[in-house]
Amino acid sequence: MAADNRIAVSTWSLHRLLGTTYPHDLSTDAVSDGEDTYGEGDESLLGLPSVLANHGYHRLEIVSFHLRSRDPVYLAELRNQLDTAKVTLQTLLIDAGDMTDPVNGQRDTRWIAGWLEVAHQLGAENARIIAGKQPYSPEALARSVAGFRELLAVNAGSKLRLVTENWFDLLSTPAAVHELLDRLEGQVGLLADFGNWKGADKYAGLASIFPRAELCHAKTDFPAGALDEADYGQCVGIAEDAGYRGPYTLIFDADHPSEWHGLAEERDFIRSRIS
Repeated sequence: MAADNRIAVSTWSLHRLLGTTYPHDLSTDAVSDGEDTYGEGDESLLGLPSVLANHGYHRLEIVSFHLRSRDPVYLAELRNQLDTAKVTLQTLLIDAGDMTDPVNGQRDTRWIAGWLEVAHQLGAENARIIAGKQPYSPEALARSVAGFRELLAVNAGSKLRLVTENWFDLLSTPAAVHELLDRLEGQVGLLADFGNWKGADKYAGLASIFPRAELCHAKTDFPAGALDEADYGQCVGIAEDAGYRGPYTLIFDADHPSEWHGLAEERDFIRSRIS
């Protein structure tokens, strides 16, 4: 992948610009009424592709709670805006559901399956699915594997790639990530996130999983408004040393600097460190 095409942006990083979110209710496929979670916002999701392109970004990840409708007409309009702006929809981030929940796991798996159709209609390359929110146990991992196999069957014959992330309790260790991916025999990919793991073993954990990563959430902190170059440099170095050559999706979630300025700092830093 060319260096210029190795930068993406998540709508999560622009949640103040968008303002409105549409919280999920897993008991229904309907999209909820919008909430001004981050204020009124200055831009709609339909307008975002052209704005993104004007800032020099041409790969996008959309968080599911930023979609105001699942109506095919709305989704077709959004896809058209992406095509017109020449912005690739890299991933639909399905941001709810717990396939490992012993009570509601089956319900949540069916709910997630419905969002795969949304990803298809939008022309997404990938759909990120939460592996599970329950603490690791052999039983919980087995429920996750079963859920993914059900989703893979729903997705059979599609170009859409299903991926999961080192996120929440089930995949809180490298060993659990490897076990899940091994049991799914390469049919589900890995999105490795810099910021989901904390503590002294963070970097060793990332080094363990990055040889399997197909996507990356490139998140760091901005203490006192300044990019944490030590952390970011180590994370990018781990990824590159592991042979990662996929896109880095910029994740910005700080109060200062502004979203576009923070994203530009992350982008420029990564560009200075990748081949």
